[in-house]
Amino acid sequence: MGIQIAPSILSSDFANLEAEIARLGDADLVHVDVMDNHFVPNLTLGLPVVEAILARTDRLIDCHLMIDEPDRWAPGYAEAGAHNVTFHAEAAAAPVRLARELRKHGARAGVGLRPATPVEPWADLLPEIDMLLVMTVEPGFGGQPFLDVCLPKIRRARELVSASGLDIWIQVDGGVSAETIERCADAGADVFVAGSAVYGAEDAAAAVTELRELAAKAAH
Repeated sequence: MGIQIAPSILSSDFANLEAEIARLGDADLVHVDVMDNHFVPNLTLGLPVVEAILARTDRLIDCHLMIDEPDRWAPGYAEAGAHNVTFHAEAAAAPVRLARELRKHGARAGVGLRPATPVEPWADLLPEIDMLLVMTVEPGFGGQPFLDVCLPKIRRARELVSASGLDIWIQVDGGVSAETIERCADAGADVFVAGSAVYGAEDAAAAVTELRELAAKAAH
């Protein structure tokens, strides 16, 4: 699996989502941030909007659930047809059971880690998941500056995944741009969420291409 770019619609025009998704050129995934105003201090969108997106595009949808009680709510996104469903380690009551349920419904299972959450406790659980999401900002709002302090954690995640021999994606989300993506790729990330760096560009499709080229150049 090579470099993947996953533009976040959090930075798009919510009133024109179908057109905004169509602007993304050859983006690999469409990243959808689901926030509940409990786990994070922001409220965005939920399952009905994701279902509407899935009905209007054949792109692969990557759902990032920044919500309480993901054990209860996350399976619905997998059942709806999301390609990847990520829940947060800090919020899940039974993460292995939840990951297995997501996989049962046909989705890849991702686990998100806030900046202060260590990756090492997940070493023995890697066979149960398909992706580790290392947050490089505090989740909840787009447009935050990238936290370089998270780079060592990305490296540790890559080391754990490489040692496991498993096909597990390492995603980074938060402050990813042309100025920061090479550092993330050098540290071992291979899936990159970018919001304002894509939707804030005059040509979103060109921004996706640029980000992929920069990451590929820095990847090992």
